[in-house]
Amino acid sequence: MAGKREKPEDIVLKLRQVEVLQGQGKSVQEAVRQIGVTVQTYYRWPTSA
Repeated sequence: MAGKREKPEDIVLKLRQVEVLQGQGKSVQEAVRQIGVTVQTYYRWPTSA
């Protein structure tokens, strides 16, 4: 069973949200959980888009 595929625009927005949340002092795990993806998915996404 395949998971939900994110659009590239959505990935960029979520990566930026994680950066903002980390700037507010949240850990990566807390920030990623807040945007609704797993830590594994977050690290799989390209960070230099």
